[in-house]
Amino acid sequence: MGPATRDAALVLWGVFFAVALVDIVMSASRNREVTVIFPPEVFVGETSDIELELLRMKPGLRGRLKWPEGLSGQADFAFSEAPEGHAVAYVPCRAIRRGTWVFEHLWLMWPSRFGLFEFMPKIDLQLEARVIPNIRLVQSGQVTTKVMSTLYGVKENRAIGDGSEFHQLQDFVPGMDVKAIDWKRSARRRSLVVKELRAERNHHVIIALDNGYLMREEIAGLPKIDHAITAALATAWAAAIGGDLVGYFAYDVQPTAFFAPSPGRAAFTHLRSQTADLSYVSRETNHTLAMAGLNARTPKRSLIIIFTDFIDTTSAELLIENIGILSKRHLVIFVTMRDPSLEKMIDAAPADLDGVAELVSAGQALGERRLVLEKLARLGVTIVDAKPGTVTGQLISTYLDIKARELI
Repeated sequence: MGPATRDAALVLWGVFFAVALVDIVMSASRNREVTVIFPPEVFVGETSDIELELLRMKPGLRGRLKWPEGLSGQADFAFSEAPEGHAVAYVPCRAIRRGTWVFEHLWLMWPSRFGLFEFMPKIDLQLEARVIPNIRLVQSGQVTTKVMSTLYGVKENRAIGDGSEFHQLQDFVPGMDVKAIDWKRSARRRSLVVKELRAERNHHVIIALDNGYLMREEIAGLPKIDHAITAALATAWAAAIGGDLVGYFAYDVQPTAFFAPSPGRAAFTHLRSQTADLSYVSRETNHTLAMAGLNARTPKRSLIIIFTDFIDTTSAELLIENIGILSKRHLVIFVTMRDPSLEKMIDAAPADLDGVAELVSAGQALGERRLVLEKLARLGVTIVDAKPGTVTGQLISTYLDIKARELI
């Protein structure tokens, strides 16, 4: 259209580039130092906040994190303005796998002042988060309170005279059992005295963890092995308070770890360290090799708590056979966890033919599961079949009941 129009277009482009340059200068930020506050250790299954703070707040400032495998949370989040013009963000972080995980980078995003550009610098973060087994019940004192009140509180008075370990001598008063009189000591003292007995202590308690691929299945948001470790640590602490010796055994295709029973408090520390390093594997469990090895390593009668799982009656045949051999010498607690989603499927009315098929399959799975547990119960095995949230409490109650009845 002629040289005049071309010159006018060049002027417009010049104005645009000038505005863009001003927009970049006004919106860019050289201050990219990020202060990160995060606990050095997080319990698996729990949620903690990652606190991120910048020295200067930008309008519309957002952040983005690439979550490692063992942690989960929202990828994008917004910053809010804190006192003194700082920018702060609290990002909920849920621990879903044990191990050490690293946030390598943080991306910051904000629009320019005139909205022509969006800045997205990448900041080297290298934030390390260590996810460890959950011992919240031990730290809170709930396990200690339950065990102490059961073994050394009011209930112990009912067990006096029913145990096998000598506790103390006491003067005979009318109403006491005549069979409890110690005639030799009564003759020496020339007055009747009775022996008070209590439940025997220093039993061997073995925690056996199946770490095969079936224990990697997720229920209630966590793998079964992590629910098992939580219950195992709480039970180990209960055994420590109860005066017993605690050992540890882990296996998958072959035995992977074993340490002999030792005093409970020292064993708890060792057990916590071992379970924190227990990896997630995809190998099938060899119950025959594992149970035979465990039986050979525990010559003394012990309480063996086995955390494992099975699919159906066919795959559980070898499991039943080997646990039956183990139960001839030892007292065995078989711990398995129910799937709440499967039970919920049974309770819901099907809406179509696919729902009917799912209902029938779920019913068959639960029926076969019940058959396996009944076979184990007939072999004298104590069964703890509970949902993930209740398995710890039921297992500790079972342990205390066995201890009070002196079945070991």
